[in-house]
Amino acid sequence: MSTNQDLNIMSKATDRHKIVYPILFMISLSHLLNDLLQSIIPSIYPIIKDEFQLSFAQIGMITFVFQMTASIFQPFVGVYTDKKPNPRFLVAGMTLSMAGLLFLASAHAYFVLLFAVALIGMGSSVFHPEASRVARLASGGQKGLAQSIFQVGGNSGTAIGPLLVAFIVLPLGQSYVSVFAVPAFVGMIVLWKIGNWYAGQLAMGRTSKKAVVATNVPLSPKRVTFSLIVLLILVFSKYIYLASINNYLTFFLIEKFQVSVKDAQVCLFVFAAAVAAGTILGGRLGDKYGRKNIIWISILGAAPFTLCLPYLPFGWTIVFIVFIGLIIASAFSAILVFATDLMPDKVGLIAGLFFGFSFGMGGIGSAMLGALADSSGIEYVFKICAFLPLIGIIAAFLPKISRG
Repeated sequence: MSTNQDLNIMSKATDRHKIVYPILFMISLSHLLNDLLQSIIPSIYPIIKDEFQLSFAQIGMITFVFQMTASIFQPFVGVYTDKKPNPRFLVAGMTLSMAGLLFLASAHAYFVLLFAVALIGMGSSVFHPEASRVARLASGGQKGLAQSIFQVGGNSGTAIGPLLVAFIVLPLGQSYVSVFAVPAFVGMIVLWKIGNWYAGQLAMGRTSKKAVVATNVPLSPKRVTFSLIVLLILVFSKYIYLASINNYLTFFLIEKFQVSVKDAQVCLFVFAAAVAAGTILGGRLGDKYGRKNIIWISILGAAPFTLCLPYLPFGWTIVFIVFIGLIIASAFSAILVFATDLMPDKVGLIAGLFFGFSFGMGGIGSAMLGALADSSGIEYVFKICAFLPLIGIIAAFLPKISRG
């Protein structure tokens, strides 16, 4: 069957308001490849820390530069694409990430590392708003499930990246980061095909305001703004905590339990795999039981596990890492869909704002936590961050809106 025939079939399915699984799986795959490239950055920290004689504060600054470039541009891209959707932004984002990856592989100075991660961050800024719009367009009304499928691709990429780095880059050296240009090129091909389908939807007027379905519970502009602030605070608590895990778990395990770098990377993969599983679970449960309930349970429910984590032996540490990943990961899809339900005609803005804010909080958190680790030790960082999920209690202030 030709590509045009495939697109025609999928377009008809969209017209009947049915979920378009081929597009969702393709956009999820592209999210996997995009986030796989991003996950390389923290995964090679043990290598570049020794190679460039970096402090924890300098490691934190690398993450800060990456995640700030991944955050600052996203809302602006979202606002622009709400007015002028552009299917080719998807490929452009992956191209920027691929360029940054090649600079990262050949970097021989600290400022080149910063430039490389900035390019990867800009690629993420361009990719996420339009990719989120594609997922919503293909949802057929099952927005939580569609967002979860999209998100689980990213989480899977984040999980696979450290594992590949452990078995390819760690034994062979920094230059072998260039191997990951192959999945980047594959991502460009996939995104080009998705862009063709997306362009067809734009031609049919699927993204017009007439196609927007508002929430069943009207809210005042002040209530919408207040609700968005609550959601952003919840994202803050979630991503500062995730910054402690994603960027410093390997150092924590190496220092506390004297495990090898490779074993520590495998443990990071286990956590990321749990995050991927929790993402799918959260999206389906949010559609069924209400997104507010899932947001509440996901963030606040992780607190007992995070509070215990710094004091456990190695075996129980891994078990609790799995539970934390499963529980806390179920929140983001629910948060993003909840936010787009509050402002259904601003999908690009909301996606850019929330993805951008999450990256920004991760970057700021990483820099702050790196400085704290230098001054007080890596175990102290985990003890302090353990209290962040308690902020989840403010989910009680969110309004009840339609699950649709």
